[in-house]
Order: sequence, then structure tokens, then C-alpha cells
Amino acid sequence: MSSKSILILCLMASLMGFSNPVYSQKKVVFIILDGIPADVLENTPTPNLDEIAKLGGYTKAYTGGKAGSYSETPTISAVGYNSLLTGTWANKHNVWGNEIKAPNYNYWTIFRFFRDANSNAKLGIYSTWEDNRTKLIGEGLQETDFLKMDYSFDGFEKDTLTYPHDSQKKYIQKIDNLVSYEAAFQLKTIAPDLSWVYLEYTDDMGHRYGDSPELAEAVALADRQVGRIYESIRYREEKFGEEWLILITTDHGRKAEDGKDHGGQSDREREIWMITNAKELNSYFKNYTPAMVDILPTIASFLKIDLPEKAIKELDGVPLIGDISLINANAEIQSGSVKLTWVPIQKTGKVTVSYASTDNFGQTGNVDNYTKIADIDLSAAEFRIPVAELPSGKLKFWIQGENNGVGVWLIRLRLNFAKSITKRNLWIF
Repeated sequence: MSSKSILILCLMASLMGFSNPVYSQKKVVFIILDGIPADVLENTPTPNLDEIAKLGGYTKAYTGGKAGSYSETPTISAVGYNSLLTGTWANKHNVWGNEIKAPNYNYWTIFRFFRDANSNAKLGIYSTWEDNRTKLIGEGLQETDFLKMDYSFDGFEKDTLTYPHDSQKKYIQKIDNLVSYEAAFQLKTIAPDLSWVYLEYTDDMGHRYGDSPELAEAVALADRQVGRIYESIRYREEKFGEEWLILITTDHGRKAEDGKDHGGQSDREREIWMITNAKELNSYFKNYTPAMVDILPTIASFLKIDLPEKAIKELDGVPLIGDISLINANAEIQSGSVKLTWVPIQKTGKVTVSYASTDNFGQTGNVDNYTKIADIDLSAAEFRIPVAELPSGKLKFWIQGENNGVGVWLIRLRLNFAKSITKRNLWIF
């Protein structure tokens, strides 16, 4: 049956008051509004976003990995999208710029995880940039096991006859509007189980005008576009009894000087925000600063996707809903020992500390074998082990609590200068 036929049947069913038993009762849509700094969002009237936030919450968050460490990630658009899609920073997913030269598809997107867990899951993307589907999601590629999106609406930026490119980027504004209308229509009539909506115009106005009335106007327009999507979701919830999770964020901030550019590690470039209607937001969302990489495990938790253990130990984020035990792992060498630290969320409990000295997952997608080091109290918030007891090179530490685990890498490169007058060892972290 063609997509057009399905659209007609679903629309008829909705008009007649019938529910569609094919789809699950839990559904997710995540929306990226490109390049909106948190301070601009907070100072611009956004009634639709505010209404969604009242149901769940709003928080400032961050992108860019851990600045100055192995996971430092450019605050660039496609890089941020892929951090959301894979739940990992660029050192893992290997997207470092908008060219998207060589993604590491061993790090699956949330779409691939969901399709693997549920072959009947319906996947949708509504995007002003086609590369989101063809390169980041990797639709139809051998490396993604020929993953196929069920519904896609994108590529209009390449139709220069219908949307002639102009220096003011009005064509992007028109495409955003088109994408938002089609997303609203399909979410109302077809209601894919997991959908991504991407709108670009706000970033274009930031690049052209920086912090300006033009950027604020673009944010207000994006709010109206989100509003029509939200209206469709409310319809589905009321008419079909479905439970929807909405997650809305941006991919990066902007430079503090004038708001025109981004890509670096300044506070304003790294600062993003999240809005959600989620009803079970945990204390991590409410009392700490979440990260872009937390969105994938949140979606997986809501949809009850059973992620493979080998993939869980590669995730850089934790769920923003439900009970969690700990967050924010860190590793450093201090006084001849590796010092591991974490932030306990639960008051009581134990954690198991283990490590792997291979990177089979990143290289081939295969399992890394972890060696258990110790079981200790969660509340201790740190653990030390002598450097001499560990191998050199890349070490992957995993700290497992009752409800979740967190991972951190320690990368040590020993350079022996045998011909020097005095032998030296250089350790790079």
C-alpha cells in the first residue's frame, strides 16, 4: 500500500472517530530548532513552547562534550544533531562538521535502536536539511543495515525552481513552514511512533544578523510552527488515547560578542536548552545541567527500548525521566592513582566499578570485555586504583548503579624517549 493510500485511510479513520490499532500507544517526537541561544529564547515570547514546558519542564543544558577533554565536541550543527541521535559525543560518532565525512555507524541512532527492537515501529523525519536523513541517520546504507524511514519529508532546499535561493534566506523560512505543516498533518493522521522535526531558519538569522530583532522574530515564528505540531499531538492524545513524549531543543548556542557565529567552546556556544512535556522528570533534569546526549536514553526509556548492553556502555548520557542512581563520571590521574568520581542521585546503594582496555565497539561494533574492579558504596562518590595496576592506552571505565550506569574514558599515551639523556614518560589525558 502506498504512503498516499495510508494517509487517506488514516485521515478517514480520524474523521470517523476510529482509533488505529496498528500503532503503539506511546509515541515520541523530538524537534531541533537550530541555533537559538538560551538567553534569546528566554527573552522572546514563545507561548506554545511555554505551554509545553508547563506540562513538563524547561531547563538549560549543554552540548560540546567535556571541554578540554577527549570528548570535546565542536558546537556545530550536524555534530550536535548526531550527538542527539546517537547519545554520544564526537569522539565516538565521528561527525566533526557539517560535511559529515565519515560517521561511525557502529554508534546507532535512536531510529536504528527502535527499529531493531520493534520491526513494526513506524519512523518519520520532517526536515529542512536532507543530509539529516541520508547521512546522519544513514538511510539505505549498508553500514546501517539498510535502515529505512517509513515517512520522510525533506530535500526541498535542493529544489531551486520552487524555492529559489536568496541572500535573505527567505526560501529557508518558506521550507521550514512547509515542513512544519506537513509534520503537523502526518503526526495527526499517520502518527509515526518516533519522529524527528528539524527547522533551520533561526540559525540562518543568527548567522546573518546575530543578536537582533530579526533573530527574535525567527524564534517567534518557530514557536508558531511548533504550535501547529503540538496541536496535532493534543488531538492524537485526546482522540486516540495515546501518550506522547515531546522533546524540543537546539543544537548549539552562539558567540557572546554578537551572536553571529558558533563552533567553539565558550559558555554561550555550549549552552543549549530543553523543553518537554514529560511527566516523570527526575532530579537530574530539575536540579543539574543535562546534556544533548541525554535525549537518546530518555527516548529509549519512554519507549521501553531494550538497548544492548554493549551499546549502553558506550552512551554518554542518562535518562531525564524515571529513577537514576548516578551521573557525571570523571577520571583523572592523581598522585599515582586513577581517581574516578561521580555524582550520586540516590542516597543509598552500591556501584560496581569495571574497566575495558579495548575499543572493539568503536572499531567494529563488537563487545568490549569489562574487568570488575570493586563494589563500593554509591555515596562514596569516588574510587581510586593505582596506575601501575592498569594497562596503558585507552581505558573505558564503567560505574554501574542500581538504576543506571555511567561511563568515562581515560586515554593515556606513553612516549618513551630512549635516546634522550634522561628517559621521560609523557602522559596525555
